[in-house]
Amino acid sequence: MTSSYPLQRLPERLVPIPATLSEAAQAVTAEGDSPPKPWPPLDDRDAVAAFIKARDALVPPGGEGPVVARRYGTADAGVRCQTERIEFGDTGIYQAVPDGVSADDRRVYLAIHSAWITGGGEIARLGAAMTAGAVRARTWAVDYRMPPYHPYPAPLDDCVAAYRALLEDHRPEEIIIGGVSGGGNLTLATILRARDEGLALPAAAVLVTPVADLTKAGDTHQTNKGIDFSYIEAEIEVLYTLYTNGHDRRDPYVSPLFGDFSKGFPPAILTSGTRDFLLSDTVLVHRKLLAAGVPAELHVWEGAGHVMFLGLAPEDHERAAQIRTFCERHWNAKP
Repeated sequence: MTSSYPLQRLPERLVPIPATLSEAAQAVTAEGDSPPKPWPPLDDRDAVAAFIKARDALVPPGGEGPVVARRYGTADAGVRCQTERIEFGDTGIYQAVPDGVSADDRRVYLAIHSAWITGGGEIARLGAAMTAGAVRARTWAVDYRMPPYHPYPAPLDDCVAAYRALLEDHRPEEIIIGGVSGGGNLTLATILRARDEGLALPAAAVLVTPVADLTKAGDTHQTNKGIDFSYIEAEIEVLYTLYTNGHDRRDPYVSPLFGDFSKGFPPAILTSGTRDFLLSDTVLVHRKLLAAGVPAELHVWEGAGHVMFLGLAPEDHERAAQIRTFCERHWNAKP
């Protein structure tokens, strides 16, 4: 969706890496991302599934930390966790309990990974542990079904099912739901749909650079093109296409920015960066929450792109600490 007004022409220019960043953040920004290989035809589901599997296998040894940080939007807090898989319905979750968290601690964080097409399995187990260590609470990471075989609404169905399962043993005020990017999209959509289906709202929502509008109308889709090293327009369109599978992109459960937040939504924290191509999505959701009377915090990091600094910089740990502080404030159960 674009405006009918004329385009603004900008001169070619070189943009330096901000000296205001930590040395680690500058190094990550300077390294950037490798250009992706071209996708097979998207209507060939077997070829797409094989392509995704092969690409996931290219993660270098020891690359688990940055890969998990991409999917779960946090940094390794160095806290050991015990993990286990729990099956339910058509999918399952990985539960992680940090060392020092007692069995009678009722707090639980429902973590929803990004990307829609990758981040499950072993990455979900690692993501559960990393997230649990960051928030210092029991964490459920949803290993939801994914495209190409399971496009919308299957991932959302699984996230809502996980929330329903939590409500069987927990009061809603003991639960916080959070996700990054596509996981932020699913966090928003899970809460909206759960509310519309008559379920109680969780204590809070953590929205880390969420995909809020799949029509890509937000300003920073354009202004941060070439600045956010994780943003390759064709790659993002592939993800959106695989997830929606032809479904209306303005459906509020697909693009939550078009949802009605005035009917109820929990307090939220939203995070982004000045180089994030989804800064506009994040800002637009924040403004919509405020307009609906929902308490909402917005934290924007200097020089940060969509994947922050891959969990490798002090800024990543600062963001994780801010999210933990927010969660502790909104959990009613005693730590």
